[in-house]
Parts: sequence; structure tokens; C-alpha cells
Amino acid sequence: MNTPDSSTAPNAPGKLTGRLLILAAALMWSSCGLFAKAPVFDAWSESVRGPLLAFWRSAFAALILLPMIRRPRWSFYLVPLTGCFALMCLTYMTAMTRTTAANAIWLQNTAPWWVFLLSVLLLREPPPRRELVPLGFAILGVVTILVFELGVHTQDTVGVLCGLLAGVTYGCVLVLLRVLRGQGAVWLVAVNHMVTAAVLLPWMLYLGIRPSWGQLAVLACFGTFQMAVPYVLISRGLRSVSSQEAAAICLVEPVLTPLWVLLFLGEVPARWTVVGASLILVGLLLRYAVLERIARGKPGPPG
Repeated sequence: MNTPDSSTAPNAPGKLTGRLLILAAALMWSSCGLFAKAPVFDAWSESVRGPLLAFWRSAFAALILLPMIRRPRWSFYLVPLTGCFALMCLTYMTAMTRTTAANAIWLQNTAPWWVFLLSVLLLREPPPRRELVPLGFAILGVVTILVFELGVHTQDTVGVLCGLLAGVTYGCVLVLLRVLRGQGAVWLVAVNHMVTAAVLLPWMLYLGIRPSWGQLAVLACFGTFQMAVPYVLISRGLRSVSSQEAAAICLVEPVLTPLWVLLFLGEVPARWTVVGASLILVGLLLRYAVLERIARGKPGPPG
């Protein structure tokens, strides 16, 4: 999920409508685990299921978004952006299929803290003191998950490490999207998915695995419902809602993703994952829902 800065637009929806659009996008994003772990894909080997899902999800998302592109613009920064996005999709879907949905989504949602570290280390931006406390919660959460998953439980080292790498690459994507914030959101999302599908296509041809008609139907819904439509909704919602408020609303996604998998597929996250995820959530809530509002001089609830 990315939340570029909102801007005033002539056809901007009302504030409440904008918030509902963003909430709807987050709810649709949270269905990722249900699609990725659907029994219809059990016939695919676990070692290749993640890449297959990443390819087909991006291919269908690109097909849906392609007609909506308006005034595409070239920039050199599209090269690293699309590369990071492709790696993010690959590692996230691999994590989602090789470890629990809770591990995958919460390790990916460490992205804001990777953005923070990249800004400090690479861009030499001074670290805001208000970021340090939520960052501490996030670090404790990640360490809790990694220590138990890699050191005690050893569920799937590849899956857990891919989840962590998905968070790093997601952070890079957010930094590059900030650089390209003047470009259209639909164009950026569409070109990211087109490049992801193109990069993974040779691998798919090498594997030679053709989805059944039933699998193709689920994959089409995956790319459309879980990826393409939510980006259209959030692009619309961000015309009247700030990116900080949108980020806070979208915190429902990492909370609901493992919940849907638990309720519908019976996958129970480990206790240490719940503890680690709770610490990460506290950090994110402090950053987006508390400190951001205080910094803007609005300690009360949004009007």
C-alpha cells in the first residue's frame, strides 16, 4: 500500500467519502492472505507458488489499470522504482505462501521504519526525536518475530526472511514514490505491475506451469479485487484526505489480513507473532495516529 500526498482536485469527494474510499481500499487489500492461501493453489509446489502468484496478480492488475492511465511520463527514477516494486511483490508473495499471513504482513509493514533509516543513513536527514519511540516499538516487534521464528520455531527461514526483505523493498518503494509524487498514481501503479509481470515472465515460461480455468478465475479476482480496484479507490480518496490520515486508516489492513485467514482457513498465528505484531502496531499507531497529529497541532480527533 502506498499513500502519496493528497492534493486539492476539482472533483474531490467529501472528507467522509474520502475516508470511506480509503477504508474500502484497505479492506480489499486485507484479502491478500485469502487469495494467496486458497486451496485451489495447493497443487502448486510451495517453492514456486509465491512467484506464480506474484506474476499472475501483477499481470491481471496491469490489464485492469492500463485503460485508466492518463498522461504517462517517463522518469529515470522509474527504473529503481519498478525494480524495487517487482522484488517487493516477489518476496511478499513468497513470504505469504511459505510462512503465516501474520508474519508476512507484519514484517512487510515495517516499511515506514526502513524509510526512516534510509532517510537518516542515505539522505542524511536529521532523525526527528518523535520518531524514536515508535521506532523502538517496531524494532522490538521485529526482533520478537525473528528470534522465535528463526531461532526457536524455525517454521520456514526463507519465508520469514522474504517477509523482512519485503518490508525493506516496500520502504524503498515509498521513498521513490515520494520522489515521483508529481506523477499520476494510476500510471505509477500500472507501470509497476507491468514491469513486475514482464520481469517474472521468463521464469514463468521456464516453469511451464499453466493455471487451470478455476485457478485463472481466482487469479483474475486476485489481481482485480485485491490490487487494481483498491488503488483506484485510494487515489480517489486521497484527493480529500491527507496521506498521514490515510496511512492511519490503512492500519486495518495488517490487522485484518491474518484475521481473515484465521477465520476462513484456520491458520493460527504463533503467540510470539501476535506479540511482535502488537508491538509493531503500537509503533505505527504512535507514528500515524498520535505523533503526526500532535506535530500538526491537532491533538483532537479529525474533524
